[in-house]
Amino acid sequence: MFRSIVAAASLLILSAGPVMAGPPSSDQAFFQSVQGEWAGAGEIVAGKYKGTKFNCKLAGVQSLADAAMTIGGTCRVGIFSQRMEAKIHWAKGGYRGAFLDGALGKGLDIVGGNVGGSRAIFTLKRNELNGAMLARVTDGDKMTITISVRVGDGMVPVIGLGLNRIDAVTTSSVR
Repeated sequence: MFRSIVAAASLLILSAGPVMAGPPSSDQAFFQSVQGEWAGAGEIVAGKYKGTKFNCKLAGVQSLADAAMTIGGTCRVGIFSQRMEAKIHWAKGGYRGAFLDGALGKGLDIVGGNVGGSRAIFTLKRNELNGAMLARVTDGDKMTITISVRVGDGMVPVIGLGLNRIDAVTTSSVR
């Protein structure tokens, strides 16, 4: 469970777009803003593992050729670490992707979402679990991520994560 929940946090740097023939060119600014190396702390704020704190170190790589992005690295809880990898690409009129080995394995599927200025909102799915991830870039060097799951008619925040850029890459701020 921890692996799936924390793993979903690394998805945060990926994004999704509206239904159309190809990805909007404005999405590239967001993708560019999240390229590079990031590190930060997070906490599970609801559920069985509430109060569990973790640290992640991730690297994002954008591919302009195929409207895709990959992010990978590790997240740690105490002395335990877990490899994280998420991939997203443009397909069938929107962004699709998988974290780890996707919902058919031990991961999650990205099944939709939108990019707008400095934020991306993803739709997440695994079996009957439906959720969303909001990733927001501020000042070009800080990113906050909130992952929520649907409970009844509402969304309940489950994970909060704050990342700081740790590489020397300078990016322009997206608005």
